[in-house]
Amino acid sequence: MTVTRPARLAGAALCAALVLTAAVWILKDLAALGSPADLAWYWAGDRFFLARGRAATSLVDPVLLVASAAAAVAALRSRHAASALAATGAATLALRLPGLWAPGSGALVTALLELALATGLVLVAAVGRRPAATPYEPLPGRPRTGAAVAAGVLLAVAAAVAAGWELYWASRLPLEATAARFTGGRSVVKAALAPPPGWLAAVLAALYAAAAASALARARHTRAFGLLAGALLAAHGLGGTAGAVRYEVLAHLADLPAVHRADVLTSLFELLAGVAVLVLLAGRGAPAAAPAPYPPAGVPPPPPPHPRPPGW
Repeated sequence: MTVTRPARLAGAALCAALVLTAAVWILKDLAALGSPADLAWYWAGDRFFLARGRAATSLVDPVLLVASAAAAVAALRSRHAASALAATGAATLALRLPGLWAPGSGALVTALLELALATGLVLVAAVGRRPAATPYEPLPGRPRTGAAVAAGVLLAVAAAVAAGWELYWASRLPLEATAARFTGGRSVVKAALAPPPGWLAAVLAALYAAAAASALARARHTRAFGLLAGALLAAHGLGGTAGAVRYEVLAHLADLPAVHRADVLTSLFELLAGVAVLVLLAGRGAPAAAPAPYPPAGVPPPPPPHPRPPGW
């Protein structure tokens, strides 16, 4: 299956609109905080030293910006961009949905706009596909077996870890606090555009699990979903690891309580696993099977078999 040229152009335009929306908010936060370093530390979760303002974006925003830009380039360059458009649209839909009930008109308008753009991406990826024009048209390659299995195992472990942490907090927190982790509210401290922490963990666990299943099956869409999952996994781990390095937690890791030690080790695993998934799936895939050769010009087709089978 390939994507028609009008659908590819429409998908690229929708991705460009997503990039522009994210860029406007990031530039607005840079103006409010005054320093890219301060904004980067805010994204990493360190908000205590900031006194000049409060950012509306989170680590999710730059990752979605890069994913949207990459999907736009893929749509313009490749006839097999359906998986990239679908992955970007589905992730944006899932991560922006809580913005519908977030306080603040700016977050609501942004959520409505990005949800509409993401829905358009998914529809373009589904409706804009067409069968190959000829049996000789090449298909997108599958990932190599070793790289796909390794990436699938790492993503499956990451999905289990994310789900395990949410189960742990659900068992430790009151029911109201657990619900607030998924729905947001005044008791949850987060950036205006950021999804609630429980919702984010659930979406990431689902994305990691889906990408792991496609990688282990060596599906043709593994590259798009796996790279997006790897980018989010690495970004999530980078935030926690950066905070641990800033406050020299790694040097006193053995002295920390078990829960805090496990949290730091989880961030390190997510960072390393995310980078490994990106490296494994960014490489060249397995060579596609060679299409059937064209018959030489002027050569008649081969004669029918004799005796002819029933129904020939």
